[in-house]
Amino acid sequence: MSPKTRLTLLRIFIIIGVVALTIFLISIRDQIKQLEGYGYPGIFLVSMLATSTVIVPLPGVLLTSMLGMAGFNPLLLAVCAGAGAALGEMTGYMVGFSGQGVVERSKFYDRVLKWMEKYGSITILVLAVIPNPAFDIVGMVAGVMKMPIPRFLLFCAAGEIIKYLIFALAGSGLATYIK
Repeated sequence: MSPKTRLTLLRIFIIIGVVALTIFLISIRDQIKQLEGYGYPGIFLVSMLATSTVIVPLPGVLLTSMLGMAGFNPLLLAVCAGAGAALGEMTGYMVGFSGQGVVERSKFYDRVLKWMEKYGSITILVLAVIPNPAFDIVGMVAGVMKMPIPRFLLFCAAGEIIKYLIFALAGSGLATYIK
């Protein structure tokens, strides 16, 4: 088997795996919410699983707001949720790495590619802060560009932590207001 054939098979395997993971996570979304009972490690897992789906988002930020209302420390909540979310975003990265022909046909792809070429990793940071289901495209573009994984994870985690801190503080503030 030639190296090109092996790479093609690897890419197909990764795409099938990500699709299967997405379908599985959507099918057990109610059970995922029960992980919050395990404290901060549970929050990390819930956040990772919520962002592991590609294009079909699970409500991770809303859960973070609710946990902020429940009395979790907003900073620790944001760090655990943000780190888990960044790790979960690796599914988008892997789709981009393995299926670059599919990703390049997206209209948003060209825009994100230009931003990443012009502003680099800051694009990942800024777009990770903004709650949007299209962030998977950012991971896909990073994968297509073969961005080093540690760099992708660092900027993604920083943006996710900022986003989750905003939601955790909002939930905590709302809880204080309601009391």
